[in-house]
Amino acid sequence: VWPLLLRKLGVPVAATAEAIFLALYLWWASGGGPPQTTQAARTTAFRRGKLPRAQMFWGIVAAIFFAATIHASIVLLFRLVPYPTAAFRHGYDLSFIPTLPLKWLAVVVSAASAGICEETGFRGYMQRPIEQRHGAPAAILISSLFFTALHLTKDWATVGMVPIIFGAGILLGLIAWSSGSLIPCILGHTLMDIGLFAYWWSGIAGDFTKRPIATTGVDQPFLIACAAFAISLVMVLFAISRLRRSGPSIPGPP
Repeated sequence: VWPLLLRKLGVPVAATAEAIFLALYLWWASGGGPPQTTQAARTTAFRRGKLPRAQMFWGIVAAIFFAATIHASIVLLFRLVPYPTAAFRHGYDLSFIPTLPLKWLAVVVSAASAGICEETGFRGYMQRPIEQRHGAPAAILISSLFFTALHLTKDWATVGMVPIIFGAGILLGLIAWSSGSLIPCILGHTLMDIGLFAYWWSGIAGDFTKRPIATTGVDQPFLIACAAFAISLVMVLFAISRLRRSGPSIPGPP
């Protein structure tokens, strides 16, 4: 309902309404409210619990470098093939919003909405019960496949973007499993989507103008993007390993 609120009510009122909705959504999905018979199941599915300080630190590190990994991979993709601007911008026109600050507010609320709702659904309510029954590998694979399938309906879901979407699902699944919490996933997903909405989809943060290396050759920006991707991926995997070591043991399937 967020796009509908945005167009009908304007950014300030719509953002306030969406913030109230998201707060209630988090409260209920994490085990609050009726019915009492499902509170325990909702608490478990949401992975509700307080993160120790060490896990919170490594969760934030994982979230930041996850977002960096995804954006670096998109840059690399469009240095190998042309960037399809029209496909990426279709459906993300913010020209009806009068000022740049309000556009940024709309972007942040859009990203938070996707981060909260999708992580609750995929890495929480879908992945967590499968983890309990069949183990983490199967759960992460299944949730990532459904996560990818959902996004195939988008115009920007080109062939080259499919492995990036699937890879994002795998990394988010690993972060949720290793931390035992959805907080790092929600943060990472929101950071990723702020960049996607602002740069790749709406263009309010700038335009991607680099040409494929087939025409420019392997230049310095391409090598920098390769290094950024490699470093970010190593860092997010390292943070995931630290999350597993610093957190309490998470029971597997009986």
